Amino acid sequence: MRSFDTATRSDWIIDRALRGIIRSALALPYETRVRWFGGLIDRVVAPAAGYRKRAADQISMIWPDLPKAEVDRIARACCNNFGRTMIEGYSRSDYTKHLARTEPKGAGLAPLAEAKAAGRPVLFVTGHFGNHDAPRHVLNRMGYSIGGIYKPISNPYFNEHYLGTIKDVSGPVFPIDRDGMAGFMRMLKDGGMGTMLFDVRVSKYPAIPFLGHPAHTSTGLGAIAIKTGALILPYFGTRLDDGLNFDVEVEAPVDLTTPEQIMRDVTDRLEARIQAHPEQYFWVHRRWG
Repeated sequence: MRSFDTATRSDWIIDRALRGIIRSALALPYETRVRWFGGLIDRVVAPAAGYRKRAADQISMIWPDLPKAEVDRIARACCNNFGRTMIEGYSRSDYTKHLARTEPKGAGLAPLAEAKAAGRPVLFVTGHFGNHDAPRHVLNRMGYSIGGIYKPISNPYFNEHYLGTIKDVSGPVFPIDRDGMAGFMRMLKDGGMGTMLFDVRVSKYPAIPFLGHPAHTSTGLGAIAIKTGALILPYFGTRLDDGLNFDVEVEAPVDLTTPEQIMRDVTDRLEARIQAHPEQYFWVHRRWG
């Protein structure tokens, strides 16, 4: 990540514009705010930044026979969900209050409770789908402290306030560097709980099939789980049709086998979610390069 010393004037201008937009959104009632910000990203920011086109290109690559109208619908909905997720992160107290009505479900809840009672580390895994932070908020309300890993944003001005959306939600967060990963490992070895988003392209790792196309996928998550003996639990926050509430599900554990097989298994879990709700995947990021 660039430091403030190497930041450009363009970084500063972009950050100031984003701060103004976010500040305006936060002045609105919560539900209006989430809808408005989703529409802003979908109709204004995404087309201007090329996000909608990038999303449409990747959707068409995965489903080449999909009619253009459906591709466009999914791409627009993806950008809308991106906007909603972003402003939900900046609406910390309102977001947490809103999620107070959300009860988690899934076959992983019983093993989770057993792991906590036994002091066994737990590694939650998820992808850029729905709102990936919703399960962490909900489980924290139930008494689970869940740390995390984050990748700093290249714009240091924006990164400074972005960190406030993920810190102190539930457990410590660590940057994805050598020291950060060491801290994350210590937390797990001490019987803690952490969460990782695995669906990012890391070219030095193996290409694992993802939605029918090879996608370089770090096996680090699997290696960490094996080294610490952590219980691996995929979880997802699927946005409901009203655009404001979530279905939070903690799925059945993934077996501790080999690092690569673990990544294939968690990829299968994410694929199933995307097939059911393609508009909720973050097609904007370059998952396939």
